Amino acid sequence: MSKTKLKKNDVVVVIAGKDRGRQGRVLRVMPSESRVLVEKINLVKKHLRPNPQKNIAGGITERESPIHISNVMLVDPQEGTGTRVGRRRTADGTPERVARKSGATIG
Repeated sequence: MSKTKLKKNDVVVVIAGKDRGRQGRVLRVMPSESRVLVEKINLVKKHLRPNPQKNIAGGITERESPIHISNVMLVDPQEGTGTRVGRRRTADGTPERVARKSGATIG
């Protein structure tokens, strides 16, 4: 298990699978399973049983399912395409993430 280079609210592009080429925001990172949950990506249909106590009507809903971290790539803030992530230290010694493609700092 390696340390993930993605964080919550990063914008990623899917590079493999049925949603290849689509972009979305990371909602949750699961490093122990090497998976990420991306907004509007890898949608699956979920059957819900009605529950009047919780005010749930029931039926079929669509929700995101986790996707493997190797199938997504961070979007370069300057170019808008997928890029690898590097690390660099600033002049005062604090680490920052950088896009390998353009060298831009990732917020």
